[in-house]
Amino acid sequence: MKSYLVTGGAGFIGSNFVTYLLESQPDCRVVNLDKLTYAAIPSNLDEANENPNYHFVEGDICNQGLVEYLFDAFDFDGVYHLAAESHVDNSINGPRIFIKTNIEGTFNLLDVARGKWMEEPGKYRPACKGRRFLYVSTDEVYGSLGDEGLFTETTPFAPNSPYSASKAAGDMLARSYHETFGMDVVVTNCSNNYGPRQHVENLIPLIIARALGEEPIPIFGDGRYIRDWLYVRDHCRAIELVFEKGRAGESYNVGGRNERENLWIVETICDLLQEMKPLQSDKIARYQDLITFVKDRPGHDRRYAIDATKLEQELGWRAEENLETGLRKTVEWYVHRWNEGRYPGLS
Repeated sequence: MKSYLVTGGAGFIGSNFVTYLLESQPDCRVVNLDKLTYAAIPSNLDEANENPNYHFVEGDICNQGLVEYLFDAFDFDGVYHLAAESHVDNSINGPRIFIKTNIEGTFNLLDVARGKWMEEPGKYRPACKGRRFLYVSTDEVYGSLGDEGLFTETTPFAPNSPYSASKAAGDMLARSYHETFGMDVVVTNCSNNYGPRQHVENLIPLIIARALGEEPIPIFGDGRYIRDWLYVRDHCRAIELVFEKGRAGESYNVGGRNERENLWIVETICDLLQEMKPLQSDKIARYQDLITFVKDRPGHDRRYAIDATKLEQELGWRAEENLETGLRKTVEWYVHRWNEGRYPGLS
C-alpha cells in the first residue's frame, strides 16, 4: 500500500485533493497533517473520515519532531505539500506567520524527507528509491502581467506581496533540495482556484455569501483585475499527474485558460444566483445592486495568466471545466450549503 503525507488537507485545495486522491487511488493510505487554523474547515473532510485508509493529524509543519515521527510511523512514499498561509490581505496586515509557515515549514518538510529518504547527496536509501516530494505553489510568484503575455515556467520571479514572496522562497528551497542533494522534487504553480469547500474570505464564496445575505459585495479598485481561473478538481488531477509522471527537478504551470475580470466574475455569479435562488427583497431589485467598489489593496497585481503548455504537452493534462461550467457547479454547491445553514467559513 502506498503511503502519502498531504499537508494542509483541511483547507480548500487540500481537502479537495485528499478526497480526490482517496477516490483515485483507493488502495493508498493518506495522512493529512493540518494545523487547523482559522481557514481550515474540518467538515470538508467528512467524506474522507469515513475511509479507513485516511488518517488525520492535527499539527504544525514547522514542528520537526512531529514531522519526523510521522515519517517513521507511516513510512511515506511521497509528500504532497499544500499547507500554506495564503490570503494576500492577511499577509499585508501580518506577514510574520507567512514567513514562518511558508518558508520555515517548507524547509522543515524538505529537510526531514531528505534525512529519512537519503543516505547522502545524490544517493537514496535502498528502501526509499522512487520517493518524491511535490510542492504546490502559485502563479503569484511571477508578479504581475501587462495586457498581453503569459507566465511560463521560465518567467523570472517578481513577487509583490509578503505572501507571494514567501511562496517564491518555498519554490527556491524545493529547487535547491533537488540541485544540491539530488532529492526527487517537483513543483506546481497554479492560477486562481475556485470550486467547492473554499473559505468565505476568498472572492467567489465571499460574493455568494454577501449576495445571499443581501450585504454589500466589495470589489477592489475598478474591478478590472484579471485572473486565470482554475477549477479545483482540474488542479487536483494535475497535482497527481505531475507527482506520477513529472520530471524530477521541474516545475509545471497549471492554468485553466480562463482569463476574466473580477467584475465579470461578480456579475456572472449574480446572474446564476438569480436563476438558482431568485431574489426576494424589499431593499434591492437584483443581486448586482449590492456591488460596491472599495479602496484598492497595496501592491495589487493587475493581471495573472498561466501558460500551461508544458503540462499539456509533456503529460497530456487538460482542464475539463471552462469557467462557465465550473462556476455553475460552484454556485450550486454553495447555494445548497447556504440552504442547509452550513456555509464554509461562516460562524
